[in-house]
Amino acid sequence: MKTLGLIGGTGPESTIDYYRLLIAQYREKADGASPPLIINSVDLKRLLAWMSANELGKVADYLVEEVEKLRKAGADFGALTANTAHIVFDELQQRSTLPLISIVEAACDRVQSLGLKSVALFGTRYTMQAPFYPKVFSRTDIELVTPDGEEQAYIHEIYLGELLKDVFLPETRARVLRIADDMKARHGIEAVILGGTELPLLVRADEHNGILLLDTTRIHVDRLIAEML
Repeated sequence: MKTLGLIGGTGPESTIDYYRLLIAQYREKADGASPPLIINSVDLKRLLAWMSANELGKVADYLVEEVEKLRKAGADFGALTANTAHIVFDELQQRSTLPLISIVEAACDRVQSLGLKSVALFGTRYTMQAPFYPKVFSRTDIELVTPDGEEQAYIHEIYLGELLKDVFLPETRARVLRIADDMKARHGIEAVILGGTELPLLVRADEHNGILLLDTTRIHVDRLIAEML
């Protein structure tokens, strides 16, 4: 049995979702036992300011320090409870003394296991425009497509302006799903990777008009539970 350390707070609602899912799944698989789990809640405002200014070195330095706190607290391995923070995952993994499990690698493995060939990526602008998702998916024959400029701007705006403030509106959900429909018409996508851990809290569905909606929180939790057990 291994102790999991989570970097949380990026944002709070998805960190809560991770906690609930980890507890429920671990109890189901471990005869009612509760998982050994440590959460370090970090400063989202500081991280977003650095990302906005493209000061990724500061993001990495900060997260290295916070992951080290998890190791000192007794964690055997760690994870980031946000897709966007994976913008510095490779550096973090190299510098960290704690083994880390990537949400991007887990998502790619799930897409492959489903036999999908064309998927869209939704998330913050940092996630949709940075190379960390394409880098992982480039090792496969899966086509990874992103929304157009206007659609990306909308998703990023509602992500920071609503979702990270725990605001989940039906009209926002409808617009995000229309973007998925439009991308299916343009690109023939079979699924959308909800590459922001607040997005599953908005759409609250596994499928829409024949498009699979892949919840990266649940996919990540599956991998983390397997490692814990």
